[in-house]
Amino acid sequence: MLFVTGATVLLVAAVFSALGQGGALLYTPVLHWFGYDLKSVVIPLALLLNGLTTLLALIPYSRRGLVDWLGGLPMVATVLVSSPLGALLAPVVPTRVLLYLFAGAVVVAALRTLSSARKPEPSGLMPVRRRVVIGSLAAGIAGFASGMLGVGGGFVIAPLLMWLGYETKRAAATTAYVVTFSSFSGFAGHLAHMTVEWPLLLSVVPAVVVGSLAGSWLMANRARPSAVKWLYGTLLLGVALKLLV
Repeated sequence: MLFVTGATVLLVAAVFSALGQGGALLYTPVLHWFGYDLKSVVIPLALLLNGLTTLLALIPYSRRGLVDWLGGLPMVATVLVSSPLGALLAPVVPTRVLLYLFAGAVVVAALRTLSSARKPEPSGLMPVRRRVVIGSLAAGIAGFASGMLGVGGGFVIAPLLMWLGYETKRAAATTAYVVTFSSFSGFAGHLAHMTVEWPLLLSVVPAVVVGSLAGSWLMANRARPSAVKWLYGTLLLGVALKLLV
């Protein structure tokens, strides 16, 4: 079972790191389906894996000069506050409610990604002031959802950055930057009630390392952005359907 879990996590990390996202949208349901407790094991571990995935993805992205370090800074500041707040709320929300909220978030992410796959690459960025205001507000919502549901928040950040005028690869790289802080700060908020399953942890962390480096390198150097979006969106719709059923 641990081998299957590790292989699944490796595949998820490869696909999601290609969009600058950590994969928690799939880590959470997959680990839950394998029988681990949602609140004490799955959500904290998903956030940890999410942060590791995006942190490692930053290596090839930064080497290619794709990360907007300064432009993403206001969003980073916002998620550092909102993500722990969501984590503190998670233990008091009923599990069934969390699952429905999670399924809804996955559907939104899937539809936004599929719709953007049909559009051409953006031709220019919005003005700086508008980017800061809109980006910070959206990042606050994404960070709160990240901490409470264990989703990382990239499903909000990535489409937002493309809407603000970022090209797909630059949006993926900058999303990885923001989501790294969102994930680790949300994980810190769960430490007080987290249960560590050491065999599980030791099987999935190496898988995340390999998958995230491979996926982000592929996106930075080889992949067609539209193909990655179609794969990602279709995968999310399947996950959402399974969760709702």
